[in-house]
Amino acid sequence: MTRIGVVTFPGTLDDRDAARAVRLAGGEPVRLWHKDDDLHGVDAVVLPGGFSYGDYLRCGAIAATAPVMGSVVEAAGRGLPVLGICNGFQVLCESHLLEGALIRNDHQKFICRDQVLRVENADTAWTTSLEAGTEITIPLKNGEGAFQAAPETVRRLEEEGRVVFRYVDVNPNGSAHDIAGITNSTGTVVGLMPHPEHAVEPGFGPVADGGDRGWAAHGGTDGLGIFTSVLHTLVG
Repeated sequence: MTRIGVVTFPGTLDDRDAARAVRLAGGEPVRLWHKDDDLHGVDAVVLPGGFSYGDYLRCGAIAATAPVMGSVVEAAGRGLPVLGICNGFQVLCESHLLEGALIRNDHQKFICRDQVLRVENADTAWTTSLEAGTEITIPLKNGEGAFQAAPETVRRLEEEGRVVFRYVDVNPNGSAHDIAGITNSTGTVVGLMPHPEHAVEPGFGPVADGGDRGWAAHGGTDGLGIFTSVLHTLVG
């Protein structure tokens, strides 16, 4: 079975949710501790959401120096798929595995909502089960989720097709070009601000539209495809 490491830092909140998402997708979650520089032979790594090290200094900045991240950076350089969710996205940027930075929301408030995203790039290790141009709904919860980068960097990300997800209908945090997620040049490392691990199981995800039946209920599972994608990528 494909083994997906899930890293826990002090202050991580969503590691168990991420591990459950991996399990529901058909993989085997492997717990990785921030002080451990051994990745235990995992096939991919998830950096989950939360408030690593209390978000002191800058969000993700201290976590980027943790022993486990030295191994993650090295393995990512060899092609190991890595997914960073929310705080994990911030850690990837602080580790320079992804470009840009996540700063305080432009409205200066924490936001929590079901968020519509458009899939812009379905060719990464984490999006092969999705279809470019489709829209998915997954939860968003952040206080410092505004993606920013130098204008030339944003232009290059757009030109190279490295914007993976884009906010639809509303930009909830002031991110440049409505960017919700990006990838590295090889498509193996992906970071996104919304939380796909909270939309993987019927009955517990975002509100799902009942269509002609005229009802709505919690149960959207649009986030599951992100986790099944990496399994498909790894097994070929």
